[in-house]
Amino acid sequence: MSLDWIYYAISWILLRWHALWDAIGVPDGRVLGTNWAWVLSIFFLVVTLRVILFPVFVKQIKSQRAMQALQPKVKALQEKHKGDRETLQKEMMELYKVEKANPLMGCLPMVLQIPVFLGLFHVLRHLQPDLPERLKTIYGWSLEQFTSASGAHLFNAPISAKFGSTDAELAVLGADGTTVKILAGVLVLVMMGTTFLTSRQMILKTGWAEDPQQKMIQRLMLYGIPFSLLISGSLFPIGVVIYWVTNNLFTLGQQQWVLRKFPPPPMAGNKSTSATRAANATSSDLKNPVQPGRTGGLFGRKSAAPEPVTPVVDTKALAPKPGAKPVNPKKGARPANKPKG
Repeated sequence: MSLDWIYYAISWILLRWHALWDAIGVPDGRVLGTNWAWVLSIFFLVVTLRVILFPVFVKQIKSQRAMQALQPKVKALQEKHKGDRETLQKEMMELYKVEKANPLMGCLPMVLQIPVFLGLFHVLRHLQPDLPERLKTIYGWSLEQFTSASGAHLFNAPISAKFGSTDAELAVLGADGTTVKILAGVLVLVMMGTTFLTSRQMILKTGWAEDPQQKMIQRLMLYGIPFSLLISGSLFPIGVVIYWVTNNLFTLGQQQWVLRKFPPPPMAGNKSTSATRAANATSSDLKNPVQPGRTGGLFGRKSAAPEPVTPVVDTKALAPKPGAKPVNPKKGARPANKPKG
């Protein structure tokens, strides 16, 4: 299947944004070693796509809430069909169908962005100054636009260069290998960190899934994907890494806004956790109770409705000390008359 339509679409969006920045006077030349018109075009490529995908993102949140609400029923099915995996899977699929919940919806926004990522990856790798002229004008580019984009830099590193660029590739781009490796390395680390934070923010806001398969997917997104970027990130052009980091930052802000506006429901059925929190409550916790319905900051700390704290009774303090006289609990009661001998 040809992916040319993706390359044309990505190129069209980039060129439209570049034309806008050029029209309003953003310099096409380097300022602080950066061609800001092209860097801003990549940034607003992210904005364009996230605005288009916002309805899908809302559906993702709703699906995750629906899955969260079904966790007690899922746990009951797991207990009922323990050891019978085939029946368990059948019952769970029936449950999802009846409740209109889709466990795959949580990954849909990421899946939809994969073609965009691949398209941008191809377009930026295509920006090589030594290409034949007939190849420079494909995907809707003019020769002037191609020449301008192929020479675009971020802090003196070409946006089409990558951490793993060979000496021959760097020579074609006229780039300094040390500058490229330092900038690309820092951006890859930022990409890993922001990828981890986006997954951590969502998981801590909505809670870990009870379903083992869903929990495995959550762990893969939280730890597996950021770790894989340590290796694969060296193959990404700097422009692609800029796209990824910008996308992560946009996701963090978007998730924070949605989760503040529509806070997740409090997780029910965890009495042991509630009892432990009540027993370990400090005086500062009691003086500053958490307000219900509010969510926390970037790292996913959230608050639920304050639970009544039962005072812990110290039975040792109430027990009589050795050698002490017994105390009659009924004060003022007259002693019983002894029977006459």
